[in-house]
This record gives sequence, structure tokens and C-alpha cells, in this order.
Amino acid sequence: MDISEVAQRSGLSTSAIRFYEEKGLIQSIGRQGQRRVFNRHILDQLAVIALGRAAGFSLQEIATMLPPKEKPQIKREMLTAKADELEQRIRRLKAVRDSLRHAAVCPEASHMDCPTFQRLMRAASAGEIKALTPSSSKQRKPRAASTRPGS
Repeated sequence: MDISEVAQRSGLSTSAIRFYEEKGLIQSIGRQGQRRVFNRHILDQLAVIALGRAAGFSLQEIATMLPPKEKPQIKREMLTAKADELEQRIRRLKAVRDSLRHAAVCPEASHMDCPTFQRLMRAASAGEIKALTPSSSKQRKPRAASTRPGS
């Protein structure tokens, strides 16, 4: 398949596909004129990359799952560790959500007088609550897959 067909089938932009190739996550098998050509298994590799990114794996971690010219090899220990990490984050986010919901209906005249809101602020100041936006990754991010039905 040429790069435009891979892009169409995967829902990724051609620039995202080139970015993943530049980072060593995928490999083309050659060129047809000016266009990169890929094996059909590239769609599985791109799906692993999408799932890994959705789960919060770094591109370096995902690269270890995609050895060149082999089927994806995902270590179960990595999956378990990431699931545990996500579980901890979910617990923290639920606590933040519950505190924000309480503060929204708190009978205190000001949020600053609300003990629950004050605890939430102290937890955030102490670094116990991580920002919701990913700040650990300063690399450019490929455009997400389209949300078209059937993609």
C-alpha cells in the first residue's frame, strides 16, 4: 500500500505516518515513485501505536513493542504496570471530581471558605494532583485519527 492508502485506512495523516517512520516505530518497504510503500501489517502496527498512545505509553515504550519486521511484542508486565498507573490516576481524578462537585454546591458563601475546596487546593499545591494535560512529553504530536464512522 502506498502512504495515501495507509493514511486513508488508518485515519492518520500522511505527516503522522512519516513522523512514526522517522521515530523508528514503523518502516516502509520502499518507494513507488515519490511515495512510500508499506506492507499490509502496517495497519496493525499503527493500531498498536494508537492504543499505546491512548493508554499513555511514550513513543519510546511503544517502539519496544514494535520490533522491525516482526509481529508486535507487548510485554504483559508493561500492560499490568500501565493498568496500575491508570487505576491510581482514575482514583485521584475521581477524588478531584467529587471535590469539585461538592465545591459547586457548597453552602459556604465563598469557595475559599469551603474546607473541601481548601483540601483540594492544598493537594494541588503539594503536587498530589497532576495536571490533566500531558506535560511530560514535549515532542510534537501527530494529528489524531479521524472520527469518521468506519475509521
